[in-house]
Amino acid sequence: MRIDPLPYCPNTPCLACRVPGHILVENPPLPGQILFMQSVFAGPVYVVRDNIDTDQIIPAQYLTLVPTIPDEYEKLGSYALCGLPDSLYPIRFVREGQLDSGHPIVVGGKNFGCGSSREHAPIALGSAGCRVVLAESFARIFFRNAVATGELYPCECLDRLCDVLNTGDVVTVDLDQCAVTIKATGQVYSFKPLGEVRPVVDAGGLFNYARQTGMIPTQG
Repeated sequence: MRIDPLPYCPNTPCLACRVPGHILVENPPLPGQILFMQSVFAGPVYVVRDNIDTDQIIPAQYLTLVPTIPDEYEKLGSYALCGLPDSLYPIRFVREGQLDSGHPIVVGGKNFGCGSSREHAPIALGSAGCRVVLAESFARIFFRNAVATGELYPCECLDRLCDVLNTGDVVTVDLDQCAVTIKATGQVYSFKPLGEVRPVVDAGGLFNYARQTGMIPTQG
């Protein structure tokens, strides 16, 4: 539902999208939103290349699924990254017949999340169990939606990790230290601090953050 009398982001420009006067639409909390502060994430990565678009992250035929309905939210995750070509990505992000991925961290190249403005893209990744996307750069709209929904942390790497890592490699991501440590080698790489958008994701999305900071009233 649309919030009145707050038709705009609590901050101008918006903390998440940096678009002055961006209109917000509030939905009920999503099952996979990050609702507690966690600074360290570890596990096997899923590696993709440049220009991964939203059609590859979640194809259009699955946009009829309603993320605020728990069963459909879970089903949405099962289709995350299913638009990637099998010839280039023989290992699937989510195995056939499964709802969740075994890869809590996605590593990408340039312009991750380009294409349409669909919020389903970060939601699908979050539903599948992804908590961090490490990319050389992000499409602005995907970065905004990832933060606004509170589904995952979009971290912009200082190195091209998609050329360093392979799918299945285990890493540890430390948000406080802005560091990625490769388990096999101990090599440490850095990413840009999330800055003012991190507490928004920590809170579980923009509306939760606005309530926690007193920008809008808490729900009774």
